[in-house]
Amino acid sequence: MKKELIAKIKNRDAVVGIIGLGYVGLPLAREFLKKNFTILGFDLDEKKIEKINSGKSYIKHIENGFLEEFVIDKKKFSATSDFSRLPEADFILICVPTPLDDHYNPDLSYVLNSTEIIAEYLKNGHVVVLESTTYPGTTEEEMLPILEKTGKKVGVDFYLGYSPEREDPGNKDFETGDIPKVLSAVTRDGLEVLEALYGEIVRVVPVSSPAVAEASKILENTYRAINIALVNELKIVFDRMDIDIWEVIEAAKTKPFGFQAFYPGPGLGGHCIPIDPFYLTWKAKEYDVHTHFIELAGEINNNMPYYVIDKVLRALNSLGRSMEGAKILVVGVAYKPDVDDMRESPALKIIDLLIKEDAHVEYYDPYIPSLPKTRKYELNLHSVDIEKIEDDEYDAVVIITDHTEVDYRYLVDKGRIVIDTRNALKQKGVKSKKIWKA
Repeated sequence: MKKELIAKIKNRDAVVGIIGLGYVGLPLAREFLKKNFTILGFDLDEKKIEKINSGKSYIKHIENGFLEEFVIDKKKFSATSDFSRLPEADFILICVPTPLDDHYNPDLSYVLNSTEIIAEYLKNGHVVVLESTTYPGTTEEEMLPILEKTGKKVGVDFYLGYSPEREDPGNKDFETGDIPKVLSAVTRDGLEVLEALYGEIVRVVPVSSPAVAEASKILENTYRAINIALVNELKIVFDRMDIDIWEVIEAAKTKPFGFQAFYPGPGLGGHCIPIDPFYLTWKAKEYDVHTHFIELAGEINNNMPYYVIDKVLRALNSLGRSMEGAKILVVGVAYKPDVDDMRESPALKIIDLLIKEDAHVEYYDPYIPSLPKTRKYELNLHSVDIEKIEDDEYDAVVIITDHTEVDYRYLVDKGRIVIDTRNALKQKGVKSKKIWKA
């Protein structure tokens, strides 16, 4: 089985199936397509499938021309919602969401439902790989029993592995193919097969077990979450002391060793950093360990939107204005600059909190024309036409996401006050007595 699969990889006869064609699955498909593999994509969203099969991208940093080449011209990529076609694939890569429930417990429903479907169509020679971020033990403790209840045995009839995604949407310096990929498998032969497959598109970093690979991804994002929590807390402290946290960081990062710059913000966003540490805190309880440090960092980061609301309230009060009835423009709802991804964006919570304070809230984001319903929020808002905004139309303009193409000098004229949570105005050289930092 191993030799046959490796031969298929080398000869480009292997078909790579990808479940989940979002911000992880679609860039991964692009890397395999660059190396002339055939891709069969699976998703439940018929709108995504229709766009892909017409050669169009719904993700900003995946260009339409690329998809047209491989979908329409070369016919190397097709998408479907028909999971009975899974046997057509040799490799099945799972790239589905792993969110938290309302109580900050892991929600593995997407992973486990995908595994159940794979089990239904599992064939001899299949290679199944989970790419979604999760807690240590998921691959072997949760997925393996589902696949083996078919009567097939791992290492004999199929291979199972884990390789955490390392996507950073919008990062122009590091695309999928530039980022080393951690690989693991339940069996040694399975790992060799995965090294052969992924080694065709990226530098691979094999490790001894799926648990190590799962833990490595949790470490990466927990490291970032904790350091962001640190600067967020220092921002609050230094603000009370009338010290500019961003100037402090710029000074500190001139040290050539022992310091890495992290920057504060209005809260954490994205599909990884706000979520992944809580997967570890949940799993640690199984071993009678309480991760106080990680949970404290999560508490600090989760409370930052409330800090922003307090700043908005204080700024409005300085004008003799209350929050009730105030007209507020939120600038940027994507979770990071220059992307069209709003997953877990702190802007959503901030907008929700402003609305609950009876403010009249509108938003502007050049990449997100409307706010769809999410697991937590149903805001039903559309991005305003920025060219139709009048001077001092808003009581407050609140900058949440610092997109580079936004004309911040223009926006300063549109609000009686401006609350900047990203230091965007100073970076653009915009000065005004209207500006409040948050």
